[in-house]
Amino acid sequence: MSTRKIAIFQCHPDPSEERLCDALCERYGQAARTAKHEVRITRIADLDFECLRTQQEFEEYPLPPPLTEAQEAIRWCDHMVIIFPLWLGGLPGHARCFWEQIMRPGFATQYREKGFPKRLLKGRSARLIVTMGMPAPAYRLIFGAFGVRAFDRSVLRLAGIGPIRHTLIGRAATAREQGPELFRTIDTLARRAR
Repeated sequence: MSTRKIAIFQCHPDPSEERLCDALCERYGQAARTAKHEVRITRIADLDFECLRTQQEFEEYPLPPPLTEAQEAIRWCDHMVIIFPLWLGGLPGHARCFWEQIMRPGFATQYREKGFPKRLLKGRSARLIVTMGMPAPAYRLIFGAFGVRAFDRSVLRLAGIGPIRHTLIGRAATAREQGPELFRTIDTLARRAR
């Protein structure tokens, strides 16, 4: 199997390193490195940036300096792993602000006079690892996984990223008790860079 360049984004807004998202990030990174993949990790809780408030800020303002390394990691990688907790059915607000800052016109997409924007991040795949309090099948079947699907389609696919795969981890409060099976799954995904 060929080695890949993997950019991992740990998107839990809590800077504490005791969160399940941190454990998943650490485990994925270790297993990927063991399999000889190159890995860069970004913890968004460690970054200081503001949310965008206007279309002009989105289209014209420079990227805040703390985010340039994160954007460079996306340019560098051929596979992205995005780990986040499900809050109110989707990404936490801080994580949403991060992706709005990062996925600016000229980096993720290029507006055209007519038609669909040009997708500038083709050639990259992604894995979304999402933790949640409810059982994962309930989120899929009852709620249609709409929050995860919206991020997948409206942010990542819009920029040309694909394929995008999802790993939904339900009952996050007790997920560590699932330990061996859960972390074996993460190890397998990391070794395969999927």
